[in-house]
This record gives sequence, C-alpha cells and structure tokens, in this order.
Amino acid sequence: MNEYARPLIQMERVTKVFHTDEVETHALTGVHLTVFPGDFVCVAGPSGCGKTTLLSIMGLLDMPTDGNYFLNGEPVEKLTLSQRARIRNREIGFIFQSFNLIGDLTVFENVELPLTYRGMRSPERRRRVEASLERVAMAHRGKHYPSQLSGGEQQRVAVARALAGEPAVLLADEPTGNLDSENGVAVMELLSDLHEEGATIGIVTHDPRYADYAERRIQLFDGKIVGEE
Repeated sequence: MNEYARPLIQMERVTKVFHTDEVETHALTGVHLTVFPGDFVCVAGPSGCGKTTLLSIMGLLDMPTDGNYFLNGEPVEKLTLSQRARIRNREIGFIFQSFNLIGDLTVFENVELPLTYRGMRSPERRRRVEASLERVAMAHRGKHYPSQLSGGEQQRVAVARALAGEPAVLLADEPTGNLDSENGVAVMELLSDLHEEGATIGIVTHDPRYADYAERRIQLFDGKIVGEE
C-alpha cells in the first residue's frame, strides 16, 4: 500500500506507433501504468519489447501516439515543447546506459551543467553538486575527467548529475548495461539506497538479477504489460 493518494505518473491506454517508409511498428499497445511518489518500479522484458520507448514517454522525451499520460495530475499532451523541456530539466532525472558524460568537462562540471541551464546561482550549484557527489561516494573525484574513471565510477557520476537537480523521479535506461556484474550490483545498490531515502525510481532492464532490486516488477512483452509482481 502506498500512502499517497495522487499518482506521480499515470498512463491510460498508451500506444506508440512508429512509421518508417511503409512499415508500421507498434512499440506499445494499450499500456496502463501508475507510479506513486516513493515507488521503485522496474520494467523488465526482452530486447525490442518496448521498454526504452515506455521510459522515453515517461520522461517526456517522446509522446504517445494514442492514450493519456498524466504527470503530477497534469495531462502531458497539453504541454508545449518548451514546457516539456523545462519539466525534463527540473523534475526528471535521467540515467543512461552510456553515461552521456562530456569528455572535456570535469566530474564536477558534468554534474553542474544541467543546473547552469536553469540559471541557478553559483553558490547553490556548488552546494548541490558537492552534496550529490558525496551521496554517490565520488566527491574525491570532482576534478577528474570521465576518461580517468572506470565504468562504474562514470555511472556513479551520471547518478549524481541526475540527483543534483532534486527531481521528482529518477528514470534509468539499462543503467547496468555497460558495466561488469560487480559494478552493476554496486549501481543497483546505490539506487536501492536512494529509494530507501525516499526517491521515486523507474528503471528498465532485461536482466532479472537487477529487476529484483525494485519493489514493483512489471513485465513487458511485444509492447504490452503482461504481468506485475
């Protein structure tokens, strides 16, 4: 049971169709999904089942072809492009499989960059960056560059970058995909710790070992939700 009455994310009959030349691909079909504040949700399933498409719609990186999506009770389809970009910057933290760190920026500067886009004052940016790096045990690496870090360390920096914005929800797309098993477990334990601290987390993975870290496990197959544990 969740103590919150109002969902953070609510999807009703969400469908996504991609058109290429004369081929029509149904990536998602009639998806119903509700995520409450404080949930740790994993969407699992084989490659090509629609997991990344679902996460992209959740994170406002893409829009459904049909159906309704409400974020914090507001219908997403009514948002302008600039409004969606603002929400992505302020309310949604993204963690990607490929880390997406900028090679010629230091660890500190990589974490700081999204806050700079907000126009945040320097002292507040510094406070948030230092606090975020401390949470992922990377404060001692602030002056290093991504090329000087291991894969596991780079993913920790990516988590810190997402945390620094103090988002309403963290969305992670195969966050362990480029890591060995030891570092994969370390990143999942970090996300589990963040959830224990109250973070709302949504991840997608094809690996059942990592799906077990979530409180809710949703099984996706051929673009449809076929089960939930």
